[in-house]
Amino acid sequence: MPERDRVLRVDLSSETVSRERVPEAWRRRFIGGKGLGARYLYDGLDGGTDPLGPDNLLGFCVGPLSGYLPGETRYAAVTKSPLTGGFLDSYAGGDFADRLVGSLDDCLALLVTGVADEPVRIVVEGGDARVEPAETWGADTVETDAAHPDAGVACIGPAGERGVAYATIASDAGDHHAGRGGAGAVMGSKRLKAVVARGDPPGVPPALAALRERDERAYAEGDTGRWQAAGETIESVDFANEVGALATEGWQRDRFEAADDIGIEAARSAAVGRERPDREVPGGFEVETDAGRSVPRGAAPMTLGAGLGVAEFDAVAALGEHCDRLGVDVISAGNAVAWAVRAAEAGRVDCEVSFGDPEGARALIEAIATGGAGPCEPGVADALAGGVDAAADAYGTDDAIPTVKSMELPSYDPRAAVGMALAYATSDRGGCHRRARPIEWEAVADGASTSDRVAAVVTAQNTRSALWSFVADDFAGEPLWDGFGAEWFDALGYDHDAASLRLAGERVWNLVRLFNAREGFDREADELPPTLTEPVTDGPAAGDRVEPAAFERLLDAYYAARGWDRDGLPTPETLARLDLDAVADAETPVGTPPENDPPRHDDD
Repeated sequence: MPERDRVLRVDLSSETVSRERVPEAWRRRFIGGKGLGARYLYDGLDGGTDPLGPDNLLGFCVGPLSGYLPGETRYAAVTKSPLTGGFLDSYAGGDFADRLVGSLDDCLALLVTGVADEPVRIVVEGGDARVEPAETWGADTVETDAAHPDAGVACIGPAGERGVAYATIASDAGDHHAGRGGAGAVMGSKRLKAVVARGDPPGVPPALAALRERDERAYAEGDTGRWQAAGETIESVDFANEVGALATEGWQRDRFEAADDIGIEAARSAAVGRERPDREVPGGFEVETDAGRSVPRGAAPMTLGAGLGVAEFDAVAALGEHCDRLGVDVISAGNAVAWAVRAAEAGRVDCEVSFGDPEGARALIEAIATGGAGPCEPGVADALAGGVDAAADAYGTDDAIPTVKSMELPSYDPRAAVGMALAYATSDRGGCHRRARPIEWEAVADGASTSDRVAAVVTAQNTRSALWSFVADDFAGEPLWDGFGAEWFDALGYDHDAASLRLAGERVWNLVRLFNAREGFDREADELPPTLTEPVTDGPAAGDRVEPAAFERLLDAYYAARGWDRDGLPTPETLARLDLDAVADAETPVGTPPENDPPRHDDD
């Protein structure tokens, strides 16, 4: 088993490939995956670098434990986002991730810069890479995968080729996506159609076999494992609807009357099988569509179903499958269509799409992804290719579709759980529910205090930053939470204990904050859109809203817990404690400690 201590660099402008050793201090402090990718991104980019220019870096990153950990092997796509202008890490699993780990051999990442003269693919094998012509430019993600039957493939579809700001990197014929924030557009800007991994997945070393068996069993027998075995992420539809947090028809309501028709029971009825049925905890539900077989995740029925008022599971699955083939993020795409419907209803644009209209939604998503004619007046689809904020700026509309840092929110409405609002606002990649999900307990809890909410969000953000540096499965990695995987590292002879790994998670979160601060992000970037300050109009959460003054106090408490100043910038003392003081460059603004401790609001 090789020690993973190198990276592969590919410069597409010169078509050169090089291998280099990762500095030992970087491996110790940032581990791999998200953390190491963030370190290379911060070191390699200047502030203001064009996300779609040749200098942007795109990393396909794994960790020292990749291929060994319980659950599905995953990789991290790390780059500067064309949607937000800030840091982006996005994750995907499946066969490609397995084969990428085996293909990289002793490398922790494939780092890509430059722009090719003509469309290319990168083939990774035996710890090395080569650049070859891409013969599938113009093909969708399923067709591109089929052109490489003997390898794992991560590729872009038409949306990535066109530079849609929320284009995905698709793998396993579109079943898996590094989805949010536009990493696929970065690939397209480099004329990189695909990364092809030809190596075999690594075997689990004997030193780790017992740990893997133990943790897989603990996961399968735990609450999350049982939940995933029963319903995977589609059960999120039923949960959000029950607590009154399912954003419906363009965020106009928070319950969907037809939720039962697109939720877990509908998925079970439509399914022809389960993804990975040979595993103790199987994957998502496979369903048949006119274009082939699809695996809809929870985001599809939430955003393309309830969010667009589409009440038929088959229609939602078909919409999701269409997004998968085009290589476009379902959350941003669904919100883009919802924006167009609401803008048309308000007389701001001419667009023949309505809620409950899957064919109209499909036509608009197609136009956004390909640049073809669509159901809206010329210019609307082009504007929406840049995201909801870009379209709102172009047409002067209000912020009816909420975003944070220009990333469209998923369909968990945070007005039913203000801790979720804090998680959205402070997410390092924009409006994201994966960094912290306090809504899972807060929406059904009574009397949560400011300190409860802040502690829950900070702890989850730090822990996931550590686990995504390993790159652990988001669900099956839960048995690692308590000890931060220290036993795993110890079994391979790494000098890490739980305390150092916990600190690494906090360090990575703060490094990304430095990256975003260098791009001009501060407290203003952590503000919530005014839509969320309006009361919920129906359902169990009727009357709930994010009260602006209370939210500002919550944000103050979060910054204090982080050791940041009131503008949301890490202070020199915090950077020194995290060994980041020598990392911050002269371009990056650093916080100044407040003269007095911020007030405490434990009873809010």
